Amino acid sequence: MADQIKNRQTTSSGPVTLADIARMADVSPVTVSRAINTPSLVKPKTLEAIERVIARTGYVPNLLAGGLASRRTKLIAAIVPAVSSTIFAETIEGLNTELVAAGYQLLLGLSGYDARRELELTRAILARRPDGIILTGITHLKETRAMLTGARLPIVEIWDTTPSPLDTAVGFSHAAVGALVADHLLRKGYDRYAQIGANDPRAVQRRDGFVHRLAGIAEVELPDLEMNSPSTFRDGRQAMAQLLDRGHGTLGVICSSDVVAHGALTEAYARGCTMPDDLAIVGFGDFDFAPHTHPPLTTVRIDRRDIGTKAAQSILRKLAGETVETMINVDFHIVVRGTA
Repeated sequence: MADQIKNRQTTSSGPVTLADIARMADVSPVTVSRAINTPSLVKPKTLEAIERVIARTGYVPNLLAGGLASRRTKLIAAIVPAVSSTIFAETIEGLNTELVAAGYQLLLGLSGYDARRELELTRAILARRPDGIILTGITHLKETRAMLTGARLPIVEIWDTTPSPLDTAVGFSHAAVGALVADHLLRKGYDRYAQIGANDPRAVQRRDGFVHRLAGIAEVELPDLEMNSPSTFRDGRQAMAQLLDRGHGTLGVICSSDVVAHGALTEAYARGCTMPDDLAIVGFGDFDFAPHTHPPLTTVRIDRRDIGTKAAQSILRKLAGETVETMINVDFHIVVRGTA
């Protein structure tokens, strides 16, 4: 057998196949398939021989091939904008923990906040026949939506709410977040109100909720600065400099992320602004540094890991044939600290 394995490994550049394993173990391909899928039905000595060959060759079953094509791949795919930001990293951790515990593996794709990139990823991922797919947000190209609908597999959209998800959504209303921050700042009665934010769809929803709540009460100022996602500390500092240069009076500001808020806070502190009397800053995400800025950052907290956990649980329940609600809401609230 050792000679057979050595000969197979040195004479072929392709991967080891199920037929190769059968020949090396001196059994039929059906027996090898049974050993992989239902080992309890294989005699112990035969199973041991097959497992020994598999271990020595490094064979990996092709679950998409031949008679195994109808078998689940035990693969769940997720498309997220980025992994560099804590806000998505914890969601991914929640996803992975639940899926691994259930015997599934997570395949991750990074869209970079680009709808065309999401389309390309979706096409590539679906070609690998995952058992389910998780998407960030509810805004997709029509081609992406058609592709996903035609795939007929469990889909969960995360980090947003919608009355008409592709299948199931797990998230919260970003417009409601903006309105909540507006109410918090209104109670303090500032002269001016502004928003510093990125241009991704969810940040725009928070801005719109903020603006809508202040309609008829105050105009919302926007810095003359294009901020792409993910926005940076530098973006926040530059935007705050513009706002402070424009005029006088107390100012209440909502930021699209804690990173942006930290930059805004640094600029305000450098200029000697007193917070929260002269200036209030509210971030989003409650990152780990938020309690440790000077002064500590007021921000909106969402259980980021819980989004991933609930999304994974929804996929697993669907795969088990259970009925899952179309909209699963995640709570959020303001953590009041020194900046507002």
